[in-house]
Amino acid sequence: MKMKFVKVVVSVIAVLMIPAMVSAQADVQFVQKVSEALDSGNMAKALAMFDSIPAALKDDVGLICLKASLQLSSGNVNEADETAKALLAANPNDIDVLELNVMTAKQKNDKKRKSALIKKLISLDPFNAVANIELGDEQALWKNWRNGRDYYKKALQKEPENIEALFGYGKMCYYREEDDEARGSFEKILSIDPSNPEANAYMGKLYAESKQYPVAKEYVSKAIAADPSNTDYYLDYGVYSRNLGKYQDAENSWKKITELDPDYFIGYAYLAGLYEELEQPDKALEQYRLVVKKNPKYYYAYESLGLLAWHAKSYEESLRAFEQARNQNPESLSYTLMICACYMKLNKVQELRKFTETVMKKQDRKSLDYLLVRMYHDKGGDAPTLLKVQDEKNRTKRGRALFYMALFYELTGKDSLAHKYYNEIAGMDGAMFFEYRLALWASQGK
Repeated sequence: MKMKFVKVVVSVIAVLMIPAMVSAQADVQFVQKVSEALDSGNMAKALAMFDSIPAALKDDVGLICLKASLQLSSGNVNEADETAKALLAANPNDIDVLELNVMTAKQKNDKKRKSALIKKLISLDPFNAVANIELGDEQALWKNWRNGRDYYKKALQKEPENIEALFGYGKMCYYREEDDEARGSFEKILSIDPSNPEANAYMGKLYAESKQYPVAKEYVSKAIAADPSNTDYYLDYGVYSRNLGKYQDAENSWKKITELDPDYFIGYAYLAGLYEELEQPDKALEQYRLVVKKNPKYYYAYESLGLLAWHAKSYEESLRAFEQARNQNPESLSYTLMICACYMKLNKVQELRKFTETVMKKQDRKSLDYLLVRMYHDKGGDAPTLLKVQDEKNRTKRGRALFYMALFYELTGKDSLAHKYYNEIAGMDGAMFFEYRLALWASQGK
C-alpha cells in the first residue's frame, strides 16, 4: 500500500531541523540514519532501525507514523494497524494519525472503521485530501461520476497539486464527457510529473476521441515507456494504430498483451477482430478459440467462432459455438438455423428433429421464422417459404432469410439455386448481418 511518503519524510526532516525536539546527539543520529535509508530506497533497513529507537523518540508522532507507514508498505498490515491504533488512542484528533488509520483500515478491508475515521477527518478538516480522495474512489467504484468528481475537487481545494486527486478528478470528468476539464487536470499532472503513465494514457484517449490518432499514439507511447507491463496501454496503442491503418503495429501491440498476461482474453479478442478485418479467417479462428478458452463466459466471441469454424468445415465446433451463442440469445433465428445447418452437415437427424420440434412449439405458425425452421425440420417446403422471403420488406430480414434458403439448397444438393441466392446476397451493399460473410465466401468459392 502506498503511503504519503513525502509527508512522512517531511516529518523526519522536521525532527532534524528542530533541535529542541531531540534530547541527545544519539537521537539526531537515529533520525539521520532513518532518513538516509529512506533516501537510498531501503525501506526494510529503515524499518529495522525502529527496533532500537532511542527512548526519547518512542512517542514522537511523526516517527511512529513513519514506522507504521513502512510496516504497511512492507506488507505487515496487522503490525501497521496495531501501531496506528496505538497512535490514535494517544492522539485522537491528529490529522496525520487519522489519515494513517484510514489507510490501515482500508488495507484490512474494515469498511465500517474506515467510514467512521473518514467522517471524523471531514469533521476536523472538511477539505482533507486523504478523506475526500477515498470518498471519490468509492463513488468511482459505484460509477457515480458526478459525486466522485466533486469529492476529488474538494481534495484539490486543500492540495491543488495532489496527483491522486488530479487524476481522479480528470477521470471523472472524462467519463462525464467534460473533456476540457479532464484535459486540464491531466495536463496539470504532466506539468508536475511528465512521465506519469496514467495521465499520458488518458491524454491519448482524449485525442483519440477527436480522431487525432497520431497524437494519441504519442501519449500512450509515453505511458508504455513509464509502465511497460500495463496491458491497457498496449490495448489503446493497438486501437490507435488500427485506426491509422498501421496493422502491423496493432498486431504487435495486442500480441504483447498476450505475452504479458497469457490468461487474459482481451488480447486474443482484438487479434481475432484484426485478422477478420484483414481477411485472414484461419488466424482469426485460432484467436477466437483462445478467447473462449481463456474466458468461456465471453459470449460475444461465439458468433464469430461459429461462423469461422463453419467456414473451416469444423462443423462440430461450429455447432458448439452457435449453441453457446444461442444460450445467451435464445430468440435469435440466425443461431437457431445455424444449429440446424450444423446438424444437417453432421447427419445428426434425430438431434435436428428434436431441436426443431422444441423451437417450433414456441413460434407463430404464420411467421417466416416458423416456416424457415419447419423447412429444415422437414427437409422440404422450400417453395412457400421462398415466396414468404421474397415478400419480406425489411432489407436485413430478407437478406438473412435468403441466406438460409441458399444454405438449405446447398445442404440438400440444389447447388444451382444455392449459388443463385448466394450471389444475390453477395451483391447487397452494406449488409448488416453476419451471414453475409458466409454468402460472400460461398459466392467466391472459398
